[in-house]
Amino acid sequence: QVQLVESGGGLVQAGGSLRLSCVASGSIFRENTMNWYLQAPGKQRELVATITHTGRTNYADSVQGRFTISRDNVRNSVYLQMNSLKPEDTAVYLCNLVQVYVYYWGQGTQVTVSS
Repeated sequence: QVQLVESGGGLVQAGGSLRLSCVASGSIFRENTMNWYLQAPGKQRELVATITHTGRTNYADSVQGRFTISRDNVRNSVYLQMNSLKPEDTAVYLCNLVQVYVYYWGQGTQVTVSS
């Protein structure tokens, strides 16, 4: 089993920055992909950013150039640096780990951006 715990959410003004962290524990395989998703009220969960175990990254168009995903394989952690935040970025952000075709989820951390 794998457990994921996110932290770093909060309330920030538009234009501000936040850094989200997610620590994974349990049976972690070396070859995995870690992702950040967001879920806004009344909307479907959306993939925000992806990073593979080799460090290859991919971003949603809506966050390209503003958000940066990174990981620390020694600490089994993934991070999301969010800059130039906009009110439409307001959502619960969830950490996700995929290994051997199994998806694991954290509980999420709330990010609220005020205008």
